[in-house]
Amino acid sequence: MESGNRNRPHPLKHLPAGAAQHKTAGPYSPVLEVDARRLVVISGQVAVDPNGNVIGSTIEEQTRATLDNCARQLATVGCGLADVFKANIYLLNLADWDRFNMVYEAILPEPRPVRTAVQAVLLPGFLVEIEMWAVKAGK
Repeated sequence: MESGNRNRPHPLKHLPAGAAQHKTAGPYSPVLEVDARRLVVISGQVAVDPNGNVIGSTIEEQTRATLDNCARQLATVGCGLADVFKANIYLLNLADWDRFNMVYEAILPEPRPVRTAVQAVLLPGFLVEIEMWAVKAGK
């Protein structure tokens, strides 16, 4: 998981002045302005190792492993989690929402991506799937 760039400002992604949300909102930005000339999109990732084995049995373990897989895919094009501006979250059970958010909030840097989260039927063994959209900084 990336760590060194968690607090660096992103030149193509920022939270607009005046952006606000309600007190009970989760760890996400309500709106981001993005210069998307260098758009990167990754397919939905799950907690699976390179051999196809499910990683973890709890929502916390699977969220960490899924975010690791997201970071690994982003790294192939020179991006990291700080470059993500949109995340789509699919949870097998919305009762896991608070536990999912604790891990997500600890890993995703500010400004956090805008996001949508829904309960969904996932492939057997998986508790969460995450799709991400990022913008690549630089030339």
